[in-house]
Amino acid sequence: MNIDGVSTGIVLDHIKAGKSMQIYELLRLDKIDNCVAIIQNADSSKYGKKDIIKIDQLIDLDLDILGYVDSNITVNIVKDGKLHEKKHLALPETLTNVIRCKNPRCITSVEQGIVHVFKLVDKEKKVYRCAYCDAEHKL
Repeated sequence: MNIDGVSTGIVLDHIKAGKSMQIYELLRLDKIDNCVAIIQNADSSKYGKKDIIKIDQLIDLDLDILGYVDSNITVNIVKDGKLHEKKHLALPETLTNVIRCKNPRCITSVEQGIVHVFKLVDKEKKVYRCAYCDAEHKL
């Protein structure tokens, strides 16, 4: 299959196979006016299979969401058909409004409009804790 390159926009590469639709939804890419291409299960010499998302527009991306879903993603910024910048992600120290606390007694479950904040407590096991009630959330 042949997919054209992006002349000006963003290419999210090295997404773990099967995670592209989750990223599409979390980044709300359905709300932008330009073309978005999702390539699933592409061959990868490094990972075996991978997903790729191509966005035909320069937009602000929440790198915390991307790092949380898959910290191996490479964000390629393309301008005038040439690679302008390449960003490598890491697991974010703090997540704001990315995940929700499942503790029914947490203030975020009771009160409307409270920001959901989670702090990374164990990088190797990818464990986050709610900033309000200390409930654990694992990836």
